[in-house]
Amino acid sequence: MDEMSRRNLVTPEQCRGARGMLGWSQDRLAEAAHVSRTLIAHFEGGNSIGHNNHLAISMALEEAGIEFIPENGGGDGVRFRKPRSKPQPEGAR
Repeated sequence: MDEMSRRNLVTPEQCRGARGMLGWSQDRLAEAAHVSRTLIAHFEGGNSIGHNNHLAISMALEEAGIEFIPENGGGDGVRFRKPRSKPQPEGAR
């Protein structure tokens, strides 16, 4: 199984929450995912969408710094991914 097949795909609820955390409109997410705003609205309304579109939405949110937390007894969740390293302040190099 490759990385794309193992990837946690965003739920409609996580999608709405992630957009809220990022301050993104449906239009902004549609642009980042290269899909239509109508498709985003359709998905967030709880309707099914094709796998490639679902993957594109998940990847766009992840690339923006969102991490999806799978249901683990406490329900699905969403959070900001921790930075991998702290940026150096200007002039500290």
